[in-house]
Amino acid sequence: MTHPDTPKDGDFAEFLERKVSDVLLAGAAAVAPAAPDGLAPDASPQTLDDVLINGEEPTTELLEEMDALRQAAPLSDEELARQALEHPGADGDPSTPE
Repeated sequence: MTHPDTPKDGDFAEFLERKVSDVLLAGAAAVAPAAPDGLAPDASPQTLDDVLINGEEPTTELLEEMDALRQAAPLSDEELARQALEHPGADGDPSTPE
């Protein structure tokens, strides 16, 4: 006798994704309770991931930041090389700059 949740042939990946999604949604609801009335939750700045992946509408602040980046002067190859040599990276080794 098979369990009713047992996936059909070839549906195992979908089964796992559904189970993981259910667990993550249940965990998120338990970890992030709603803010009390009248208090805004701590909002971090909106990112491109929020807009592109999560489907949020871009905020005015994000649009202004993107416009400022678009209007900024491009960096020269020499400036990029100088910045890379100044920062040794996560390993802290200056002989392997980022």
